[in-house]
Amino acid sequence: MKVAVIGATGRAGSRLVAELTSRDHAVTAIARNPEKAPQGPLVTPKQGDVRDPAALAALLRGHDAAISAVRFLDTDPATLVGAVRAAGVKRYLVVGGAGSLEVAPGVTLLSTPQFPTAYKDEATRGGEFLDYLRGVDDLDWSFLSPSAFIDFGERTGKFRLGKDQLLTNEKGSSISFEDFAVAMVDEVEAPKHLRQRFTVGY
Repeated sequence: MKVAVIGATGRAGSRLVAELTSRDHAVTAIARNPEKAPQGPLVTPKQGDVRDPAALAALLRGHDAAISAVRFLDTDPATLVGAVRAAGVKRYLVVGGAGSLEVAPGVTLLSTPQFPTAYKDEATRGGEFLDYLRGVDDLDWSFLSPSAFIDFGERTGKFRLGKDQLLTNEKGSSISFEDFAVAMVDEVEAPKHLRQRFTVGY
C-alpha cells in the first residue's frame, strides 16, 4: 500500500513509518522538517504543514490511506479532514489520546483527579477531535487511543484491543509506541474499526 503519515518525525509518527516500511508499504513521511524523518528506500520525505490544507491535500493525493500523528493543539479537525477529503483519500486514521477513554460508565480518564494538569489541554482537544470525527460519514476513519501511559519500548506484537474503555492490567495501563504502531498498521491492512474509536493496551 501507499500510506501518508502526517507528523512523521514525532514519537508516534516515526514508529508508524518504521512499522509500515517493515511490512513493505511505501510511506510518504510528511513533516515540517522532513529531513528529520526516518530514512529508508520505501520512505519519501515531504515538507508539509497541517495549517496549509491545500498544500497538504496535494501531498495526500494518490495514497491508499493517511495517518495523522500530530498534536491536537497544533491542528484543527475540520482542516485535516478537509484536506483528506480534497485529496480523495477515503481511509483516514488518527493517533488519538487516552483522556477521552472511560474509566467507569460516563467517567473519562481526563475527568479524574489524578489526570496530569500538563496534559489536560491536549487531551481536551483530542476528545473534541474524536467528537468531530463521529460526525464524519464520508470517510472510513479510525481513531486509535493508547493506554494511559505510552513510551518507547519493545515491539512484542502482544496486546489487547478495546473500544471506549481504558484497558488496564495488574501493572496499570500502558503500551509501547512500537506496539501501538503494530495495532495501527494492522488496522490499515485489515480494517476492523471503521468509523470507530478503539484502544490498545497490555
